[in-house]
Amino acid sequence: MHPEDDHVVQIVDQRHLPHRLVTANLESYHQAATAIREMWVRGAPLIGATAAYGCYLAALQAPKNDVTPYLNNAFATLLDTRPTAVNLSWAIDRMRKALLEITSKEDMIILSKAIAQDIVEEDVRICRDIGIHGLALIESIRLKKEGVPINILTHCNAGRMATVEWGTATSPIYRAHQQGIPVHIWVDETRPRNQGARITAWELAQAKIPHTIIVDNAGGLLMQQGKVDLCLVGTDRTALNGDVGNKIGTYLKALAARDNSIPFYVAVPSHSFDWNAVSGSNIPIEERSPEEVTFISGLRDEQMCEVRLAPPGSAALNYGFDITPARLVTGLITERGICKASEKGIRSLFPDGPVCPI
Repeated sequence: MHPEDDHVVQIVDQRHLPHRLVTANLESYHQAATAIREMWVRGAPLIGATAAYGCYLAALQAPKNDVTPYLNNAFATLLDTRPTAVNLSWAIDRMRKALLEITSKEDMIILSKAIAQDIVEEDVRICRDIGIHGLALIESIRLKKEGVPINILTHCNAGRMATVEWGTATSPIYRAHQQGIPVHIWVDETRPRNQGARITAWELAQAKIPHTIIVDNAGGLLMQQGKVDLCLVGTDRTALNGDVGNKIGTYLKALAARDNSIPFYVAVPSHSFDWNAVSGSNIPIEERSPEEVTFISGLRDEQMCEVRLAPPGSAALNYGFDITPARLVTGLITERGICKASEKGIRSLFPDGPVCPI
């Protein structure tokens, strides 16, 4: 929330990172939808939180005599922004079930604000606890390294800018650093939007954690050379059988990790499980604009600009995510502990999870 106006939701506009820390004000659910769709905010947990506050803004602005249709339109507009991150539908469904049971606009405003705040506070707790459980993995590697830095490879950005605080995949890293465990992070650039080079590297620099940016295709070589001890990534949607939907390129890192006997763990907040997805084949894969591939943005003369990379007229295919099969995942790190990437493993930690209707 804006510190001086609770009719305004304030976000970090991540399009400007790492060069500038820019905040933007959201004053309607349409603006919240734009922020999600155009990646002013990104990362599954943060998308869910932003959508929740978008619902709150809709409740504020709904016509008093036409609240329910207005809210239903807001729900549909927000839901249509990004298809892969399950946190989006989870947050909106949570709002819908609560708000449509009441008729008073004033009560809807109060309740929607409370739910959005709860989602934010839950995300902080969940990511904090993922860090506590993930720290045990890093500590176990430390015993074998005898003071030599632990090399962790990550892909995309699953840090503070993808959540409310701590991050998912970075939470154990922050914990380890705070406890004086020497770590070094290999940061995949993560083409085409370079969330690793732009955002993960920026976050780690802010925390003074040693790191090195690498091109996406360098990870396999580093693993062959024995320079990676652990792969740690996040997820936008994880199926009930343990298949993981994450940023495009994650699958290739998991293959390389398996070939080189390197543990490959995925940090999964509970609201990133899709209880309706039997397997990864049920996870929708977002296809984004080809211009993200054919152009690249950067800073020149203190101004953000775009530069064409590809010949005019060349076609480009831009899938935003891929599916890493559960067989390649060493384990899932959740706020309740670490489990195998399987329905049995997931149910062992979440026996209260819904039964898949399919």
